[in-house]
Amino acid sequence: MTLKPFRSANAQPPQSQRSPSKKLWLAAIKPPMYSVAIMPIVLGTAIAFHETQTIHSAIFLTFLVSAILILAWENITNDVFDSETGIDQNKHHSLVNLTGKKNLVFAIGNLFLGLGLLGIGAIAIWQQDLTVPGLILLCCALGYAYQGPPFRLGYQGLGEILCFFAFGPLAVSAAYYSQNQSWSFTSGVASIILGMSTSLILFCSHFHQETDDRAAGKRSPIVRLGTRRAAQLLPWLCGSLFGLTVVCVLLQIFPGWTLLIFASLPPAIQLVRHVSAHHHLPERVSNCKFIAVNLHFWSGVLLCIGFLL
Repeated sequence: MTLKPFRSANAQPPQSQRSPSKKLWLAAIKPPMYSVAIMPIVLGTAIAFHETQTIHSAIFLTFLVSAILILAWENITNDVFDSETGIDQNKHHSLVNLTGKKNLVFAIGNLFLGLGLLGIGAIAIWQQDLTVPGLILLCCALGYAYQGPPFRLGYQGLGEILCFFAFGPLAVSAAYYSQNQSWSFTSGVASIILGMSTSLILFCSHFHQETDDRAAGKRSPIVRLGTRRAAQLLPWLCGSLFGLTVVCVLLQIFPGWTLLIFASLPPAIQLVRHVSAHHHLPERVSNCKFIAVNLHFWSGVLLCIGFLL
């Protein structure tokens, strides 16, 4: 996973204003961020396979595509909602700023949502069970409440909490249930680890936006804490992913193979060191959210492999 296109796009705003380049479009679409949609489905399914040794591949693939489409809706509509508050006026890779067509962007986002929900509806029909659609609709509601009017809970500093539940316990439980039509304590505990690593991405995305967030009245955790205190909190947030895994292995909730998650220590260390050194420099710290994506991706993949083994 390479992050260079995103860094170079952010580093050259004058050029991006003159000509919307491929780098700007990649920054707007944010391909690496879609691991946030993929990982809960993979983790829930991996735990279901670990416990039953079976997998319903059609349901898994349908759920995976639907999750990606729903996250696309959330990302696209967040650009639309942010354009209405003025917080994205300096964000040159906003889809609304790139196209100048807010209504079209909003319509495309809603189209993705409709297609994603069709896939979730298909799972409900196959299983004759409305549990999975119910959980996913709740995820969508939390996603809308994050930036959508009249809630805009992200502006109150609640985005990380919403993110934790939507991409952790709710999504992982839905993925597990879609395989077994039952609940799992192991799945619930594992979803806490994934939820924390997902919220970490959002937490890190605010470091370089602290000035714009403060000006727009957005009380993100970085605004509330200040960049220095937030950077000092980061080692504890990263360490919790590994600490909770160790506890779960010792309590025999997780298989020993899930300790493979420690192979994702390098991006965790890189993230802590990078933010600690550059938390007060927006141009230098702007790429830290992509380091957090690396940590989320590799810790999630290794956790899944641990359950599959």
